[in-house]
Amino acid sequence: MILRLAVLCFGLAAVLPGQKDNSAKLIAELEAENAAYLRLLSDWGKLVQYGSENAELRPPPPGVNRVVFFGDEIFEEWVNFFPGKPYLNRGITHQATGQMLVRFRQDVIALRPKVVVILGGANDFAGYAGPATEGTISENIMTMTELAKLHGIKVVLASVTPICDCFQILSARRPPGRILGLNGWLKGYAAKVGAVYADVYSVLAQGREMKKELTLDGLLPNAAGYALMAPVLEKSIAAALSGP
Repeated sequence: MILRLAVLCFGLAAVLPGQKDNSAKLIAELEAENAAYLRLLSDWGKLVQYGSENAELRPPPPGVNRVVFFGDEIFEEWVNFFPGKPYLNRGITHQATGQMLVRFRQDVIALRPKVVVILGGANDFAGYAGPATEGTISENIMTMTELAKLHGIKVVLASVTPICDCFQILSARRPPGRILGLNGWLKGYAAKVGAVYADVYSVLAQGREMKKELTLDGLLPNAAGYALMAPVLEKSIAAALSGP
């Protein structure tokens, strides 16, 4: 990646004056991506992100149903995140399911929640942590589910959210067909193992794409999108708590 950035900068030195704005933007994007790769190498699972906060967190009081929302940027970027609820947000932007599995003990099991809501898979498709197949994604999710159940934690498996190409081309790295395929597997697996499937995809999608009016950039929901997701997840958490 560093070599790629150096070669690109050399080539951009000869651009025409009218192209300088686009060139500067591209260099800035590549520098940000390069910095992300360096952080990835130093802490692949990003255990440091919530480490201090977890250490200061006390066990939940008796009768309090703590819930951990565990996933990627769809959770981390949720600004108005269930105010007043005993819910913990443990989402990390650009994280794939293999990285989530690495930090599952620290960011879920050790926090003693009654329920964990797991949302991940889209960044595996995008290749942020290296190549991944539906098989490796499903194995990571199965392992997280089994660990949760072993520790008496109820599981909600949230569908991967849709994307749209309305602001930028995202479907090349996150093909809608693969998202739908993974969601189909999640629904079937949840039914098989007694987890709850939370279909947030359907409230955001029109056809195979996220509705433009519900997204900031084609990937992240906006406030209206999160407002539609919240009751689906609340209902799923209630179903998990009341289940066997």
